[in-house]
Amino acid sequence: MSKPNHRQSSNIFCFVIILFLVIPAIPEDRGVAAVEDSQNILPEKERARVMNDWLKWRLENIIPELMRREGIDMWLVINREYNEDPVYMSLVPEPVMYARRTSILIFHDRGEDLGVERLSGSYYGMGELYKSTWVDKKKLQFESLGDFIKRRDPKKIGINVSSRWAFGDGLSVTLKKKLEDALGPGLSSRFVSAENLCVGWLETRSPMELSVYRHICGIVHDVISEFFSNKVITPDITTPDDVVWWIRDKFRELKLDTWFQPSISIQRQKSEAAKYSDDRNVIRRGDLLHCDVGIKYLGMCTDMQWQAYVCKIGEEDAPEGLKEVLSRANRVGEIFMNEFQYGRSGQEITDSAMKKAEDEGLRPLIYTHPVGFHGHGAGCQMDARPLGRAPEGIEKQMEYPLYDNTVYAIEFSSTMSVPEWDGQDVRIGFEENGVFSLEECKWVDGHQIDLLLIK
Repeated sequence: MSKPNHRQSSNIFCFVIILFLVIPAIPEDRGVAAVEDSQNILPEKERARVMNDWLKWRLENIIPELMRREGIDMWLVINREYNEDPVYMSLVPEPVMYARRTSILIFHDRGEDLGVERLSGSYYGMGELYKSTWVDKKKLQFESLGDFIKRRDPKKIGINVSSRWAFGDGLSVTLKKKLEDALGPGLSSRFVSAENLCVGWLETRSPMELSVYRHICGIVHDVISEFFSNKVITPDITTPDDVVWWIRDKFRELKLDTWFQPSISIQRQKSEAAKYSDDRNVIRRGDLLHCDVGIKYLGMCTDMQWQAYVCKIGEEDAPEGLKEVLSRANRVGEIFMNEFQYGRSGQEITDSAMKKAEDEGLRPLIYTHPVGFHGHGAGCQMDARPLGRAPEGIEKQMEYPLYDNTVYAIEFSSTMSVPEWDGQDVRIGFEENGVFSLEECKWVDGHQIDLLLIK
C-alpha cells in the first residue's frame, strides 16, 4: 500500500508534524502518579464546548481527505431514533443525544476548490454545522432527499452497509429500501459501501484530541494508583468485588462513565491457595492482582490493564520472578510496537511481532484493538489468539491497514515459570493506550514498568 505524500496533503496527514509540538513530555514510568489529572475534570458545559470545537475541525479537515481517499462523492448517514448508526453520534454536536425521528446527514464532495458540503435532510435543524435540504415540508422526507440527490447527481454514493465492520453497517434494511425507492434504479446502482470511510472517520484523531488523550489516560492512571494501594485494599479483608465497586463509585464521583464493568483478578501461588477455603474471594498477602478498567471522557475511551503485588509481612518488594514476568511482558510490548508501520495490515504486524517475541522465548500473546469514540474501536485490529477466543470475523478485520494519528489499547502478555512460586507458570497480561503517528508508536501517558505494591 502506497503512502500519501504528507507535504502535498492539505489536511489530516499534514497535522502529524503538529502532534509532537502539542503533546507534552510523557513519563515512561507510571508506577507512581506523576500528575493529578483526576483533579482537573471539566464540567458538562465546558466539555460540550471543547467537543464541538473538535467536531468542527474534524468535519472541515478529516471528512474531505477520507472521502477522496475512498473515492466517494456523496456520503449518506441515515438512521432512526433508538437505532442510531454507530457513526452518527460522532458526527453531531453537543448536546444532541440521539437521532430524532429519522435523521439524515449528507456529505457532498464538490472538489478541491468548493470542498465538502455538509447537509441535513432531517426535520430538525443541526445548527451551523449542517445546512438543511428539507426546506419544503409539504414534501415527504425521502421525496425531498431524492430530489436533492438527483440535482447533485453524484457518481458514487457511499451508504453504511458492511459485512466486515459493525461501524460501517448502520443503515437498516427498511431505510435502505426507502432510499432506493426515492432515487430509482439508476442512482441506486451507484451505491458503494462506505465501510472504510466510517472506520477512517472513527479512528482518525485530530491534533487537539491526541494532545488531550494524554490527560484522559492520566485520569485513569491516577485512579489505578489509588485503588491499587492500602487506601482501598486491606489484605485479608478486601475482596476483588469491593475494589470493582470502589472503582465504579470513584468514577461516578469524578462525573465520569466507565464503558465496561471494571474487573479485578487474582493469581495466587498454589501452596498459598491451599491454606484458604475461600481461595479467590478475598485478596491475600502474596497475591498478584490484575485490573481491567476504562472510561469515556470528552468522547474518547481508554482501556488499561495493570498489575499490583500484595506484600507478605516483612516484604518490601515483590519476588524477583514476578518482576521478571513484568519485564518480559514489557519486552513483548516493545517488540510489538516496533512493528507498527504505516500501511501494514493488522495481520502482518501481529505475525511479525509474535515471531520475534517467540524467537526470544517470551511465550507471548498479542490482542490489540483501536480506541476512540468506542472502546473496542474502529481501525487496525491485531489479534494472535486462537479461534474461539478471538472475536468472530477478526480475520477479515485484520486485513485493514494501519493509518496515522490513530490510538490503540495495546494489549499483550508473557508467561514464565516463577521460581519463588515453585516453578508455577505466571502470566502477566498488560494493556495500555498508545498512539501511532509519524511512523512511530508511542505510549500516550507512559506505561507500567514496576509492580504497584500493597503492604
